[in-house]
Amino acid sequence: MRKLLFTCLSIISFSFMTSQASAHCEIPCGIYNDSVRVKLIYEHIQTIEKSINEINRLSKMAKPDYNQLTRWVNNKEEHANKIQETVGQYFLHQRIKLVDQNDRHAYTHYVQKLQLLHKLSVYAMKTKQSPDLTNVTLLRNTLAAFEKAYFTHSH
Repeated sequence: MRKLLFTCLSIISFSFMTSQASAHCEIPCGIYNDSVRVKLIYEHIQTIEKSINEINRLSKMAKPDYNQLTRWVNNKEEHANKIQETVGQYFLHQRIKLVDQNDRHAYTHYVQKLQLLHKLSVYAMKTKQSPDLTNVTLLRNTLAAFEKAYFTHSH
């Protein structure tokens, strides 16, 4: 039974690797709403948490509903991908500006934001790999730290 579950989940996970991501334009259009993006990431984290809770609940059942289990895994994967897309396509590519390394103050804040965005992307990846709620906590805490660093220091 576990082998069947693993096979089903592997096929589903593979299907997400081939999907295309849509992102904010890179023209640049000048239409940015950074606080909305942060709120959306919080919403994605909440959705991932709900998905993990449902996956864990369904997995413990004597006769798991594999259809629902698969749907919750898909949902978790989709929202983790959306976090990674926003981190990369929106914040890293467009909103975090390159700074002169000689400007120590600006460079320190630049590196801090890059590190936090990298952590967000990695923790989102980890939520795809495991139904461990620790990764959700790490995502939420890292986003709070990024939000503070981003809105406190110029970008």
